[in-house]
Amino acid sequence: MDAIAKPDIRAFFDEPTNTVSYLVWDPVTNEGAVIDPVLNFDHRSGEATVTSADAILAEAKERGVKIGLVLETHAHADHLSGAPYIKLKTGAKVAIGEHIKDVQRIFRPVFNAIDVSGDGSEFDHLFKHGERFRIGNLEAEVIYTPGHTPACVSYKIGDAVFVGDTLFMPDYGTARADFPGGNAHELYRSIRRILSLPPETRLFMCHDYKAPGRDQYAWETSVGEEKARNVHVREGVSEDEFVKMREARDATLAAPLLLLPSVQVNIRAGKLPPAESDGVHYLKIPVKLASQHGQRC
Repeated sequence: MDAIAKPDIRAFFDEPTNTVSYLVWDPVTNEGAVIDPVLNFDHRSGEATVTSADAILAEAKERGVKIGLVLETHAHADHLSGAPYIKLKTGAKVAIGEHIKDVQRIFRPVFNAIDVSGDGSEFDHLFKHGERFRIGNLEAEVIYTPGHTPACVSYKIGDAVFVGDTLFMPDYGTARADFPGGNAHELYRSIRRILSLPPETRLFMCHDYKAPGRDQYAWETSVGEEKARNVHVREGVSEDEFVKMREARDATLAAPLLLLPSVQVNIRAGKLPPAESDGVHYLKIPVKLASQHGQRC
């Protein structure tokens, strides 16, 4: 049996959002893809820059990598996507799982975003579960991994899987499942799908927050390590045990700082809402005004 091809991988860590983006390429053909690129956004000033995306592009240029795809694991709730900028600079197609339609339909009324299609057409391609594609000579496969959001997918590229927010490093655990459309039961089953892969399969995280006692950020582990040591979902943890833990933990978590800006941009494939009559793009913040007794006014 032939050995599974190994892609070359370069990680880029954005500390303000604790996000890891990846440049992945076939070392034979130099065909490549970018996974989960970040648009740098200052919530206090409203200023956005492309520093992180430019670092990826510079690395690709230095190594002679031709970027043909931008792969989003889901519509992120903690950072704005840099996909449109990568597309502008390279001509790459932007792809995501087909269930982005569900996320668009959930959040379109939240922001009164009448321009959002609800059919995912803002993206160049919508992947189905099990769909296969190639990056040069590398064979890639889409694995539907809902639970954190209804639209989450993981990308298996050669011997590596990019898991999005489904899993974290073994000492940190798993993603939250309390966003609209999230489900802890589905998350458990998605994780088990990933952990059914061979133990030597490399796993690459989308985030790291440094678990207590760990000095360095980390984002690469393996199926075997997760099964043996994941503090939330190691081998032997039942679905009911996991769901009880996950729902109790989620009840204590605050909303991500960039939740409202991120979602309304990322359901548009990283594009800003349409400019208004003054030529300026505005992000909306829905306001819930409550009385002293907790009743909305």
